[in-house]
Amino acid sequence: MSISIDNARNIAALHSGTVSYVLEAVDGKYLVHRYFGRALRAYHGCGAPAYYKRAYSTEHPCSIPNVSFDDFPFEYPARGRGDFRIPALEAEQSGGVRVVEPLFRSWRAIEGKPALPGLPATFAGDTPAQTLEVVCEDPQAGLRVLLYYSVFEGLDIVARHQRLENIGGQTLTLHNVQSASLELSARPLELLSLYGTHAKEANRSRSPLHHGIQRIESVRGGSSPQHQPFFALLSPGATETAGEVYAMHLVYSGNFLAQAEADAFGNVRAQIGIHPEGFQWELKPGESFTTPEAILNYSAEGLNGMSRQFHRLYREHLMPQRFAGLERPVLLNSWEAMYYEVSLEKIEAQAELAKRAGMELFVLDDGWFRADNSSRTSMGDWQCNETKLPGGIRRAAELVHAKGLKFGLWFEPEAICKSSALYRMHPDWALHIPGYEPVEGRHEYLLDLTRPEVRDYLTGMLGSYLQGGMVDYIKWDMNRPLTDVCSTAFGQTRQAGIAHRYLLGLYEILERVTTAFPNVLIEGCSSGGARFDPGMLYYAAQNWASDNTDAFDRLTIQDGFSLLYPPMAIGAHVSITPNHQTGRSTSLDARYQAARLFDLGYELDLTQCSEGEREEIARQVAEHKPERAWMQTGIFSRHEVPNGNYVMWSIARPDRSECLALIFQKAYDPLCCHGNFKLLNLDADADYRETGSGQVYGGDELLQIGLTVPLVKEDLHPFVFRFQRI
Repeated sequence: MSISIDNARNIAALHSGTVSYVLEAVDGKYLVHRYFGRALRAYHGCGAPAYYKRAYSTEHPCSIPNVSFDDFPFEYPARGRGDFRIPALEAEQSGGVRVVEPLFRSWRAIEGKPALPGLPATFAGDTPAQTLEVVCEDPQAGLRVLLYYSVFEGLDIVARHQRLENIGGQTLTLHNVQSASLELSARPLELLSLYGTHAKEANRSRSPLHHGIQRIESVRGGSSPQHQPFFALLSPGATETAGEVYAMHLVYSGNFLAQAEADAFGNVRAQIGIHPEGFQWELKPGESFTTPEAILNYSAEGLNGMSRQFHRLYREHLMPQRFAGLERPVLLNSWEAMYYEVSLEKIEAQAELAKRAGMELFVLDDGWFRADNSSRTSMGDWQCNETKLPGGIRRAAELVHAKGLKFGLWFEPEAICKSSALYRMHPDWALHIPGYEPVEGRHEYLLDLTRPEVRDYLTGMLGSYLQGGMVDYIKWDMNRPLTDVCSTAFGQTRQAGIAHRYLLGLYEILERVTTAFPNVLIEGCSSGGARFDPGMLYYAAQNWASDNTDAFDRLTIQDGFSLLYPPMAIGAHVSITPNHQTGRSTSLDARYQAARLFDLGYELDLTQCSEGEREEIARQVAEHKPERAWMQTGIFSRHEVPNGNYVMWSIARPDRSECLALIFQKAYDPLCCHGNFKLLNLDADADYRETGSGQVYGGDELLQIGLTVPLVKEDLHPFVFRFQRI
């Protein structure tokens, strides 16, 4: 890992692991992108575009003959001075002119990785890291743009963000400040993204990149289940194990825009950042604005190569480190067993059976504070209904702790309902537009987190439950998108920044809570996976992937999220059959196998399970506990399969001494009964014993030929193979 600066040639290069990133300051003033990809020993000028004189173009004082700014590979492009493609920066001066031209001034290498004020971001920890700081300025506008590029030892990652400073005497208004812009030379590429909806999150979308602009986005106030704040550009035909991948992921939980433009010549500009729609930010003299962090990930080894880098980065440099090395507890969640009808008797009965099954955490979900058994009451007050739970949450926690289990509690801190005492006392605490009745979602409004008094209320409320060690775990839910995004605490000129200020308020609350109670494990949730993003992962060491617990559907959901997140960050529960969301029936073994590689939990009524089912659950938990420690830090892979009727996953120890492989047959289909399933991440020169059958195979056989499985007359049938090196 290194950063090299050649001021004589105006070249700066970052080298991290097997990746290089190169910038050039052309004529000492135009900051352009030169390269991102496999590691270079040094950069000597290859690949600089050659221009010819063309009409319908602009002319510029530049040493490159016939240069056209409309296909110049600007590192952080602004519109209005000859570049007509998608801009990374748009700012308005006090006279109404929406043109700025920050030009290169200087750069320097900094040891370590800077934090981002008020925003979640990756950190170096004990790993060596370096950061390139590039300073650009527009003295006429009084705008300074500082661009940051961080690299970590052993990771093929570049983390980027910007800080914009008003160094002049006029007020500036930011309209568009993307976190990263990347230029790629003309070539055929495919665009991969993850789309979905509630209960069907993280589906892959892949299509050729065409001329013009392709974009994904969220304007819902959260990152949303519709699109993950991620996309990747792939070499055509790239697979799980081969091909080039250029990926971007945004460490942010709000409105985002991710887009790629192929210009007339096939050159590609890719960007990700805060969505400019509905966004503007007043920057008075002396003020600054910091963009969220964007993660750039290059892989020459296909999608699994991309995933390995994301997994390690997020496990070691983003999620709370006090939990990154801890074994995650096997939990029982009360929701599908009780829904809103909670009672101490039910809690004690479920906790007793959970203890007998070897589980370690009981989570009391929604219902404990409701005045009735619906979602229409009490939201925002957070007073335990002691008619349901005599003695309150303390008594419930005592019952659970007495069983030797940890106790978890569900909250939806950001919501408030009209019938609550809090709303009657403080109607101005809800996001609302004066003169309009706020729009409800799940019978709720949203609290205005831009207000310090609201943040203080929520921090104090959560602290009242967390102090004294009553609560060991929080499920932090958020069940609706943002509407009525207006705050009466701010003037007219700052309303277009409220959605971002809301996120800054949320992050402040989470920062205060996690600092005060560092041993409380937080699981993020937003109607399932509606706010499963790297921003939340900074505070919540695991996230609930979907409200859909159907094992068949979870194969697709967890497969999609595994592109980006390590398995230990993905909550996966074994639920009842027929499934409450889909009505589908699957075997208890299939439900367990679909969840076992991730954060294993159970969400069913143990009192309604047969004795045989409870014994099987206890066997599953006993099997899972010894293996979770190495599986949490193992190499997770998705495998190419013979046809769409199968899904194959594996986790291997980093030293390749052991591998657990799962093959799921989705349905009984005689047309899909042949093909080999190749293993990954084994030692080709070693022999392995498959522990179930005792059969010995060569590592090279398993890698090059693979396994076969029989066709079984059972939908969602799992085949389980464990290989140990001998």
